[in-house]
Amino acid sequence: MIRIGVLTVSDSLFRGEREKDESGEEIKNFCRSLGWSVERYGVVPDEEELIAKKLIEWCDEGSVDVIFTTGGTGFSPRDVTPEATRAVMEREAPGFSEIIRIKSYEITPHGIISRGVSGIRKETLIINLPGSRKAVREALEFVHGAIPHAIEKLKGDTRPCGG
Repeated sequence: MIRIGVLTVSDSLFRGEREKDESGEEIKNFCRSLGWSVERYGVVPDEEELIAKKLIEWCDEGSVDVIFTTGGTGFSPRDVTPEATRAVMEREAPGFSEIIRIKSYEITPHGIISRGVSGIRKETLIINLPGSRKAVREALEFVHGAIPHAIEKLKGDTRPCGG
């Protein structure tokens, strides 16, 4: 079973100005519908150090196979999720973010302004998702099929990929 962490990056949610985390809930529900287990959930403000700290904690304790972040990937000055992710990842996994941008752009020209990144820390895949519930759902639809194979490889599967 694939173990998931969901990290929502939102100043307003963190401060209690919004009660419902629609994007985080969308991720959790989508993953559960695939039979994946949501093991970690958190909300942090748009602060690079706090985002990085939570990513490091979850990756280094080995409690999750994939961390989906939501929020903080746009052009606003406080959107620093990609920077925090880059600071903690050991290797890039650009294909996930590339396909999210390409397929999102096919839906709306605004898809091109996502700065989300994807990478690996230890044996955990980190994928930055957009902040809106609709965009999160679309992004998950684009990438979920590749995740089981990616996790197998991260866990040490040495079988050829083309079989």
